[in-house]
Amino acid sequence: MAVNMLNIEGLERLDANAPVVMLNLMRFHAHSRDGDGSGWDAYLRYSAITVPMIRARGGTLLWTGEAKAVALGPHDGNDWDFVALVYYPTVAAFIDMMTSEAYETQADPHRVNGCAEHVIIATNEAYSKFRMSSHRDS
Repeated sequence: MAVNMLNIEGLERLDANAPVVMLNLMRFHAHSRDGDGSGWDAYLRYSAITVPMIRARGGTLLWTGEAKAVALGPHDGNDWDFVALVYYPTVAAFIDMMTSEAYETQADPHRVNGCAEHVIIATNEAYSKFRMSSHRDS
């Protein structure tokens, strides 16, 4: 499997046909593990490959930004560099992408080279100013 830490068991407890927004928390290596630029450079290569994969499954990148400071909560372990919110029309679409051969061979090596740590948290909507149904066409 492409991502050895993918929590298939946890994801399978979710409604496979429900929309999901994945909260991505990333900490980058100073230098890409393959020697090709920085960890950020490797992450940009990863993004260039994964964004079309996300869109092909009906998803879209909602928002990204630099993580600047822990505003509340423990500082230890929460020194993230970058945050992304990614919408998928179904949990199954996310699993399909993450377990695909294309993700494993083309995208994941760049993620591994760039990210010292990458946590993805599956969320469901309780309230949003984003209209999830409108993002299917994005």
